[in-house]
Amino acid sequence: MTADWQILLTNDDGIQSPGLWAAAEALDELGWVTVIAPREQASGTSRSMPSTSDGEIREEKVEVNGKLWTVHAVGGTPAQAVLHGILDILPRRPDLVVSGINYGLNVGSGVTVSGTVGAALEGGSFGIPSLAVSLEVDREDHFSHSREIDFQTSGYFTKYFARQLLGQQLPPDVHVLKIEIPAGASSKTDWKLSSLSPLRFYIPISSKDNTRQGSRGIGYDIAPDWDQSPPDTDTYTVLNEKKVAVTPLSLDLTSRIDLEKLQESLRRE
Repeated sequence: MTADWQILLTNDDGIQSPGLWAAAEALDELGWVTVIAPREQASGTSRSMPSTSDGEIREEKVEVNGKLWTVHAVGGTPAQAVLHGILDILPRRPDLVVSGINYGLNVGSGVTVSGTVGAALEGGSFGIPSLAVSLEVDREDHFSHSREIDFQTSGYFTKYFARQLLGQQLPPDVHVLKIEIPAGASSKTDWKLSSLSPLRFYIPISSKDNTRQGSRGIGYDIAPDWDQSPPDTDTYTVLNEKKVAVTPLSLDLTSRIDLEKLQESLRRE
């Protein structure tokens, strides 16, 4: 693998996330890795570009694999971090965008909420092959930055799929590969291509219920019917089969229907 590859790495859990640094260590030998991530926790920000973001970019020094890296903390969302990387920081357009490794799965019909997926979609919108990588962890660890989480296997799969994307071109309608890794996986764990589950994995809960749990605003919980996801979907693959679920995502959100028939229906008097 050539050291000339330019890899942009971000993470919606923020610049301090151990998952981010596990990905950095894993990707290091593939090429030149530039870390650009939100300076604060930014989970659930999707591909948003809020006008309230200050856009400030701070350089920091971090040791990775015994080398001192200059990294970038951004006052904004993961998608904004990707834009700053492409437009302001990297010397040229990156060959790969990697978003992760996220604390917690991003599966099912709610993936558009995810800052991890949103950042990868932003990279994909530039025609750059992009990865969104997430690890199954307990609900209470989603915002924890817990150092008890073992990211070694996730790092292995991040590196594996990064190498694949750097070595070949994705089909035209694939803009992101979404990688979901089950808890307890090893480098020997099998992986397979999976579609998005039609069911939500995370369900919103009211602010009143969330307040009772010690938090503010709208919260979320694990859906009670998550295990009803159809076979060959991401949720089923990672949780029922305990395999790594690899889902190709497209920026084309057009419904896959007969457009002429719908048009006829909508024109009826």
